Amino acid sequence: MTRMVNCVYLKKEAEGLERPTYPGELGKRIFEQVSKEAWQQWLRQQTILINEYRLSPIDPKARKFLEEEMEKFFFGEGASDIDNWKPENQ
Repeated sequence: MTRMVNCVYLKKEAEGLERPTYPGELGKRIFEQVSKEAWQQWLRQQTILINEYRLSPIDPKARKFLEEEMEKFFFGEGASDIDNWKPENQ
């Protein structure tokens, strides 16, 4: 049976994640309040951030930055504007 969540990002009930995707308290909040669809949108945003800012996932500063961006994406003011980047449909 599919687990449903009231997705904080999409503002609707949607299919939830199958398992926690991130550790700690933030990971627990994401598992309980973020849908699969919203998680996929975050992964695209994270890829853009990594590429645009040339981040290394093994760098602790980069990981902290990505975690802060993830929290803003789901629970704050939304995705940060990225210098020099425009969505393909514009």
